[in-house]
Amino acid sequence: MFPGEGRAYFLPALLASTLALSVGTLTDAHARSNSAYHGQVGRASWYGPGFHGKRTASGQCFNQNQLTAAHRSLPLGTKARVTNLQNGKAVEVTINDRGPFVKGRIIDLSRAAARQITMSGITRVSVTAMP
Repeated sequence: MFPGEGRAYFLPALLASTLALSVGTLTDAHARSNSAYHGQVGRASWYGPGFHGKRTASGQCFNQNQLTAAHRSLPLGTKARVTNLQNGKAVEVTINDRGPFVKGRIIDLSRAAARQITMSGITRVSVTAMP
């Protein structure tokens, strides 16, 4: 190799790899920050009688007979599809509260929503925000 011969290829390759890394980093960070919108899988619980009639984070009164849920990060008012991974049954709920405040759980469903997917106790579910 003669002096300066490899430099013509070095700089474009360096720029291309730097660009690829920065684009990948932005994309990864964006995906992590919006992971709830692309779907979550985890444990769900339900709440009902003890909270019926009390105010939710959205300001609405909680009604255990409506298809609603509590989620830590999805925007209030978001529609989400919750699927029971044990039986494949799904329900569409409106996020109107914050929670659950128990480690290891990703969503709290109203009593009506839990019944619709035949959920008893803690159940493994997938949660996907609807557009």
